[in-house]
Amino acid sequence: MDFLNPRALRWKIAALAAAACCAVAAVVGFLVHDATRERGLRVGTDRTLTRLIAAEREYDRTGKAPADIDVRSRDELPEPLARDLATFAGTGTGTEPETETGAVTESGPPDTGAYATWYDADPPNWFWMWGAVAVADDRFLVVRDDMSTEVRSLQLLDRSIVKSVLAALLFVVPLAALATEPINRRLRHGARTARRIADGDLDARIGTAGRARDEVTEMASAVDDMAAALQRKLENERRFTADVAHELRTPLMGLVTAAGLLPEDDEAAGLVRDRLRALNALVEDLLEISRLDAGAERARLDPVPLGELVADVVRRTGTDTGVGTVDAEVVETDPRRVERIVVNLVTNAHRHGAAPVEVTVTGARITVRDHGPGFPADLLERGPQRFRTGASERGRGHGLGLTVAQGQSEVLGARLTFTNAPGGGAVATLDLTPHASAA
Repeated sequence: MDFLNPRALRWKIAALAAAACCAVAAVVGFLVHDATRERGLRVGTDRTLTRLIAAEREYDRTGKAPADIDVRSRDELPEPLARDLATFAGTGTGTEPETETGAVTESGPPDTGAYATWYDADPPNWFWMWGAVAVADDRFLVVRDDMSTEVRSLQLLDRSIVKSVLAALLFVVPLAALATEPINRRLRHGARTARRIADGDLDARIGTAGRARDEVTEMASAVDDMAAALQRKLENERRFTADVAHELRTPLMGLVTAAGLLPEDDEAAGLVRDRLRALNALVEDLLEISRLDAGAERARLDPVPLGELVADVVRRTGTDTGVGTVDAEVVETDPRRVERIVVNLVTNAHRHGAAPVEVTVTGARITVRDHGPGFPADLLERGPQRFRTGASERGRGHGLGLTVAQGQSEVLGARLTFTNAPGGGAVATLDLTPHASAA
């Protein structure tokens, strides 16, 4: 199903929208996370300093620390606090706070001395903000404040951001896929129309439905212009081919009549008559192709015993061709057109292939096989083309026989295929089964 095709344009656009959504969410999430973390550190630092200032004042007034405040010696302090307090003792000044994990120091008011804070983080369960202030020689008030609430809030915020992004993606991706459906529908219509043109329907056009004026409309207009130009060119070629064939027919009939007056036993006269027959066949082929191209041919269907018809046609070609039948059927077809196809295939096999040439009728299928070099790759890929024989090893010719056979099979609604046998040789198969041309 095209909707589920992961390579479809809709899913590429949806993926691009999802990537853009994720990029924006990542930037916004990072900024929010960083700002929230900084705010949490500032809140923890301020709370710790507030407790230290209150404890210091009570100690100065009573000589005792509050119950929730430790009094420690320098050796009992955590190393980052001891280092910073020693620095203050040497410089007599404080420093601005640092926001990264590690030592976070604060300079206190002028009458309280220097305060040191340190954020001690050891995920996943250890988050403490330490604070210390000197109150006497080798005596320090130490505060340890739990930062788990701020950390949990930050983690909850991160999860909320991720959930919000996922929820947005569940909405954005299908919406982007559905939003591109009108474009996809127009592109599919254009592709179907292009295939119809390639299959020979030169009247097909994409059109410019709606009021959209975008790149797809521009492409559709260009394809329609191309199809119209191609149609004019092909119609001119068809008209030229038909006119040339008709113009040649009159003088050719005069030449045939004049050749009939030549002596029968004259070698030169025989050669002239042979070339005239070839030229007459070429003109008749050109006329037939012009009628086929113009769509003027119509099949007259009658019930025909296929095996008997093919055997009679092959016999009348006067060639050394073997005929075999396997459960031959009676089919509704135009016997004159079947005869034309079989004669052209057998003639082509003898002219460009090699003996033995075999014709086999199986059911409603007619198979003509020779044992020559086989059909050239270009013919197998693109089908027969007029005025091209495809390969020098298959001899010379104007290439109209297979083209006529192909056109007549289309009039019959049959399917004519060309393959090469595994053991060598060309194989042409005419399938007269109903609806075979759509297979």
